Amino acid sequence: MAILINKILDEVRVLGCSDLHFTNGINPVVRLNGQLRKMSGYEEMNEEGILEIVEQMTNEQQRRSIAQHKDTDFSFTTRSGYRHRVNVFFQRGFTAIAIRLLRNDIPTLEDLFLPPILGEFAMRPRGLVLVTGPTGSGKSTTLAGMIDYINVSRSAHVITIEDPIEYVHEHKRCMVNQREVGMDVPDFASALRAALREDPDVILVGEMRDFETVSAAVTAAETGHLVLSTLHTTSAPDTINRIIDVYPEHQQVQIRTQLANTLVGVISQTLLPKRDGSGRIAAMEILNVTDACAAMIRDNKVHLIQSAIQTGKQNGMMCLDQELARMAKQGIVYEADALERCQDKAEFYRYFNAM
Repeated sequence: MAILINKILDEVRVLGCSDLHFTNGINPVVRLNGQLRKMSGYEEMNEEGILEIVEQMTNEQQRRSIAQHKDTDFSFTTRSGYRHRVNVFFQRGFTAIAIRLLRNDIPTLEDLFLPPILGEFAMRPRGLVLVTGPTGSGKSTTLAGMIDYINVSRSAHVITIEDPIEYVHEHKRCMVNQREVGMDVPDFASALRAALREDPDVILVGEMRDFETVSAAVTAAETGHLVLSTLHTTSAPDTINRIIDVYPEHQQVQIRTQLANTLVGVISQTLLPKRDGSGRIAAMEILNVTDACAAMIRDNKVHLIQSAIQTGKQNGMMCLDQELARMAKQGIVYEADALERCQDKAEFYRYFNAM
């Protein structure tokens, strides 16, 4: 029996799943609270069934791309009005589909239990704010909460460049223009360069994937805009080093100086299942770039930043291991899950036993 994509997506949304996968030779698979599980009541997928699902979700241009065996990203809205991020890819010659379920409502920083310093970062007139973490750690949701905070708190022109657009923002106090890579713009780097001619106050870049995008984002932050973006790094020092390493060696002194002048903050996050089974919660490490931290970046002493985070609580900083220890001690998450995501087990237990 053919799968109706609208019907199955509505089903998995009711269950509270974050992702839905179709792969040859296995039942449809969902991710619920971070865990993968097969869906009962459905048969193993085959190529014909998967292509039928692709047909239900795509337009002519997307079908042409898929027919050429290209990985294809697009957004899909069900009849019930819910939005999804879709990636069609190929494995062992067969078609596969990964679908991320998106929320229609935009969660506020309070809804997400995020610390007030994120609101402070969002209100900065200029600079670079980075939200980092592995795939599926809630980076897009945190950024959506920050953009919404800007949208209700100040009057600004916000431009987002996304691949594809995940959260749709209404015009509140801000004018929000959302540009989708592939549909509205060819790529992140050229969209960023064009954005500087579009009179923005705030620019959201979905991902800093390559040298051109990183370079354009840093330039935009330097020229008086607030730039928000993501990287797949797991700590603030890693993030800073990743950006510096993108540049050729002869430009690294220059980018250190530029970062020292423009970097506002780095939020590194990971998602853990809550102990009560009611979903997942973000644990964060937060670097607020003070003058002392800026000097560390400029002087190539990034390795000292971790201890600056540990001692920077009065500046709104947060240490990931301490946060994980607190959540485990208070029974919000399981100790084993916290331990799995900590940076240093000895540090984690030092905090855990001191509480």
